[in-house]
Order: sequence, then structure tokens, then C-alpha cells
Amino acid sequence: MPFRTIIEPFRIHSVQAIDFPTVEQREAALRRTGHNLFGLHADEIIVDLLTDSGTGAMSSRQWAGMLDGDESYAGSRSFYRFRDVVQDLTGFAEVIPVHQGRAAERILFEVLVEPGDVVPNNTHFDTTRANVEHRGGEARDLVIPEGRDPALIHPFKGNMDVEPLEATIAEMGRERVPLVMVTVTNNSGGGQPVSMANLRAVRAVCDRHGIPLFLDACRFAENAWFIKLREEGYAERTPREIAREMFSLTDGCTMSAKKDGLANIGGFLALNDADVARRCRDLLILTEGFPTYGGLAGYDMEAVAQGLTEVLEENYLRYRIRSVAYLAEKVERAGIPLVRPAGGHAVYLDARTLLPQIPPSQYPGQALAVELYRDGGVRGAEIGSLMFGRPGPDGTEIPAAMELVRLAIPRRAYTQSHIDFVAEVVIDVAERADSLRGFRIVEQAPWLRHFTARLEPVS
Repeated sequence: MPFRTIIEPFRIHSVQAIDFPTVEQREAALRRTGHNLFGLHADEIIVDLLTDSGTGAMSSRQWAGMLDGDESYAGSRSFYRFRDVVQDLTGFAEVIPVHQGRAAERILFEVLVEPGDVVPNNTHFDTTRANVEHRGGEARDLVIPEGRDPALIHPFKGNMDVEPLEATIAEMGRERVPLVMVTVTNNSGGGQPVSMANLRAVRAVCDRHGIPLFLDACRFAENAWFIKLREEGYAERTPREIAREMFSLTDGCTMSAKKDGLANIGGFLALNDADVARRCRDLLILTEGFPTYGGLAGYDMEAVAQGLTEVLEENYLRYRIRSVAYLAEKVERAGIPLVRPAGGHAVYLDARTLLPQIPPSQYPGQALAVELYRDGGVRGAEIGSLMFGRPGPDGTEIPAAMELVRLAIPRRAYTQSHIDFVAEVVIDVAERADSLRGFRIVEQAPWLRHFTARLEPVS
């Protein structure tokens, strides 16, 4: 008899208590942080869906591996196990450990990107964009038009639009496009996958112009599972086989192992160009650590190596994608607008459609995220104009393409009853959406302002 419910493919071995702050305590916390949810203390949150990065639960085999971690400064055996697992998965010759994905981005872009360069991507995420711009480059988003319409159903809304990619190269010239990057899955665009056919098409463009192609691969396993489910010719392929084919179409990748590495910290930069790798290692030594630890403890590398194996298990991926879809279905049945279809790691609420009374300049995504916390202690993340708004030539702000609230589900950490609770909070807030008002920024940093900005309600 087939399962009617896809259950968690694990037993819970250890638990961690959740605090239940009162409404009054949550209101006080919002005032203290300037209505910035990044400033909350963990014990002020009931269900934390701010991010799926480094927030999941590790397996007993990962914890066991950590006990065997080799903390040698140079030549750690844990590094060689880590390197072998990454090489077997990706096929890349050069493997450089880093403490998390943004360190890989910073090192790669410092080596390859010069002021005035353009880096095309389907959609850059926040740290990727900031690291390109910190080098004086332009982070240009080239997702297909379907990827900018939250309500539209399309199997691969994360695909890069190949014609604008060709046009960008023609406009800038080959010498001003140091690399092309594709993010799998496309986080800023709703956790939407990229098809293998699209990767091949982007690869063909890069080959014609002699431009290296890199993956932002932090959710590569979830992307591989979507290819298996949705792309013709892949139903009988294993997730590992699909992932290897994805990597084979590229010249390298940056990876935050805090996502599909199933670890709490860690990442890597992997590539085939030995000269670029040498220059990257020179920077690694300067700011991260020796090339056989790269800012990680030996036990962290053991956890990542095991996690990269577990993440490709079909039972895990089936449960992971279904658990996200479960929340999306409950919210959608209530008539609440969201990015469709459900992504791989999060549900993205469409704040622009839900809160038409709040203009982008008053950050409707932040208004919705704040209210979810105020109402039910659920912390999500604004993925809209607070995160991605840009100054215009006339001094006004150019809004983001979409105004979203991301509810990112940590891996192996919450049960179905937690998700049911989240759905109830979302529905309760949506029922009084017309009463919500926007925010204005009263203090912000020049880079990645959404992490530390302070806001106040618009009266």
C-alpha cells in the first residue's frame, strides 16, 4: 500500500526547547531592533524561517564524523576526505575550503572581476551581488520573463534568458564579462529551479565567447531533484547522476555547504583552472586560512563531507521538496498570493499583491514579515526593495522586481505541526492585510543594508 503522507525519513534523536514569547514581548523586541527581524534574539522567536542556511539538524553520522575530525593546521586528513567527496561529486580538480559561500564569492570575484565589468546571473542573491559591486562591477540579472511573474506556473522559472545574455556580451565585449554565473536553485526568484537544457544553452553561449561558467551551487541537490521530476529524459536518473551532469557543464562553482551540505558552517570554491585556483589560494591564506582548512575546523569538513553524501538520498529529497510544497498548498488554498510553483527550500509570499496599499518605497515585504512575527512569533525574511532596492539617478529608489517574504524551512528541524502553525499565522495576518502599513528607513549601512537597517512605521 503506497504512503498517503510522505513522512520524515528519520527519527528524532535529540530535541531543543522552543521559547514562547508573549505578544507584549514580541512588540518590545520589534521596537528594540528598529523593526529589523535580523536583530531579534533567538529566544524571542517561536518558529524561525529567516533562512535555511546553517539552521538545519545534522545527522548522527555527521556528529560521529565530527568526533574524528583532524585539527592539524596543515595537511589535515579531514581536508583530504572533504576534497575527495567534493571532487567525486563535482568533477573539479581544484577544491578550496572556505567558512561559507560568501567567502568563496569574495575570493573568486576579487581574482576575476575588475571595475566596470559585468557579471550576468539568472538572479544574484544579496551577498553575491554585494561582492560583485564591491569590486566595482555590475551584477546583471537575466532571469527569463516567467521568473518575474510570481503567479505564473512554469517548471523552470529559474532559467537564464539566453538572448539578453548574448546581448550583454555584445554590448560589453568579451573582455568586460569575466564570468557568467547561474544560481541553482534561484533563491531571489522564489527558489525556482534551472533546467539542464537551459544550462546547456548558457554553456553554448559561454563557449562561443570563451567565457567561464560558474554555478552558485548551494542548493544543487534540490535543483537536481526538480530536474528529475520535471525534465524529460531524467526520471530514471539518480539525483547524484543529475548533479554530476550539472557540474560537468560548468567551469567551477561557489558553494555554501550551510544549505545542501547539510552543515551548520562551511563551503568551498571548486574549479578546473589551476592558475585561477593558485591566485584564489593566495587570497585564502591572507583572509581565511591555510588551503587545507580555509577557515574551517577539521570537524566541520567532516560534517560537510558526510552531508554532501546524505543530501542526494532520494528519500531525503522527496521529503524535503514535499514539506515545502505542503506549506505552499495550505497558504494557496486560503487565497493568499505566493510564488508558484513552490520552490525547493522556501515558500515566498507575494507581498506586492497582498498589500497593494503599500508602495515599494515603503517596503511591503518588510511590513508583512514584521506582522507575521508580531502575530505569531514566526520570523521570515523580506526579499524585496529593502534587500534589493537601488538608488536611481534622480535620487529616488528603484524598486526590486518583486516584493516577497521568504519563509525558508530549515532542513530536518521542524515537524508538520510547526508548519501547520506557520500556515495558520500567515492566514490570520492575510485576513487583515488591508490594515497593514509600510515602513521608512531611519538608519542604513552602505552595503547589505537589510541586515542592520533600522525602520519605523509610516504614520
